[in-house]
Amino acid sequence: MNKREFLLKSAIASAVALGLSATPALAAKPGMEKCAGIVKAGKNDCGTSTLSCQGTSTKDGDKEAWIYVPTGTCEKIVGAKVYKPKG
Repeated sequence: MNKREFLLKSAIASAVALGLSATPALAAKPGMEKCAGIVKAGKNDCGTSTLSCQGTSTKDGDKEAWIYVPTGTCEKIVGAKVYKPKG
């Protein structure tokens, strides 16, 4: 196997591996809302304007990191707010 063939096969194997390891995005569930400001580091449900994906928050209580909670629950939690993306 020559160098070019090896690199091509390596690139294809890497692309397949990345596709298999990707975490699916969480879909909005009926009766649930995004609640921000109360998440422990590394426990967020999905990305924000400053985070790329699920489980990537680096500090407790990040104001943009959110989790799904039953609708109406977020407003009852001290320090929490219903998450609305910027933009």
